[in-house]
Amino acid sequence: MKRPSKALVATVALCAVALASGCSTEGEPVTFDGPSAVPAGRDGAAAAEAASKTLMPTGPKAEFTTQNTVDDGTRIGVTTLHGRKSGFTEKVWVWAPQQYFDPKYANSGFPVLIALPGGNGYPNNYWMGTDLKLQSSISRWSKEGRSLPFIVVMPVLNPDDKYYYDGSDIPGQPKMGTWMTEDVPDFVRANFRTFTSRDGWAFMGSSSGAFVGLKSVLKHPDRFKAVIASGPDIVPDSPLWAGHESERAANDPERLARALGAKPGGKDTDVYLAFQAGTRESALRKVRAFVRDHTKGPVKTRLQVIQDGGHNARTYVKGMGDGSIEWISRHMQGPIPTP
Repeated sequence: MKRPSKALVATVALCAVALASGCSTEGEPVTFDGPSAVPAGRDGAAAAEAASKTLMPTGPKAEFTTQNTVDDGTRIGVTTLHGRKSGFTEKVWVWAPQQYFDPKYANSGFPVLIALPGGNGYPNNYWMGTDLKLQSSISRWSKEGRSLPFIVVMPVLNPDDKYYYDGSDIPGQPKMGTWMTEDVPDFVRANFRTFTSRDGWAFMGSSSGAFVGLKSVLKHPDRFKAVIASGPDIVPDSPLWAGHESERAANDPERLARALGAKPGGKDTDVYLAFQAGTRESALRKVRAFVRDHTKGPVKTRLQVIQDGGHNARTYVKGMGDGSIEWISRHMQGPIPTP
């Protein structure tokens, strides 16, 4: 992938400063245990609907420590995940919204947003900082009815800071595709109330992370329904693909979009690609071309053009609030209350 822009590097640096300053609860144990599920009682229909769509935590439970505390008092936790299927081990940060702990949602799953950074995304995922306001914005948007109350999951993107691995199983390299699309979701299901269908699963990402999210949704439309792809790279261009052209082609978003677009659309196959790009970044031209060429059949697209926006995470959070997260939320499953 292309090296991150100066703006993106500046964003990462700001996150590092925020991490260094810490908070009073940093390093303390934190649990994401929600309220206990309750019998249906008089509200049998709502409870039955929630139960039919919800997967309760399967375990084993991970041990989390506090990384940061959000303005509303919720915490961002961190743990180390040993990927059973990929064999890869690294950190994952997680955040659950206030609604997750509300007893009226005790019987319901919650939608999941896997948030990926730009740049190398190693050894940290910059969305786990509070300075970019991702979690606090989702908290506010969900209360305003503009977003679902997503669980936000922030895994490490690459296994080192030397190469980009394109979120793929490149032969002879760590299986980052399996890590991202199998181990990380399995980890979420082990620890949180989630939905059994793809309607509760989405990605969001910046730059190289946007590529991984876009590619993952197009490659696995049976597992993931939507993505917010901000300033994305469009082609798999890791130097590690050398000598593995067929495998590289199998991870090319344009090829994947063409194949999926040739199929009939429907509620079980449609995917929702929410693109974002600022008017001051080169990605806008490429994204417009992708939307023009590949919006057909099950491939539904939307482009949020961010006026005066650059290639940086702050621009992309603004774009999410301007419409992107509301659009994917309309097409995804929200938590089901049992009064």
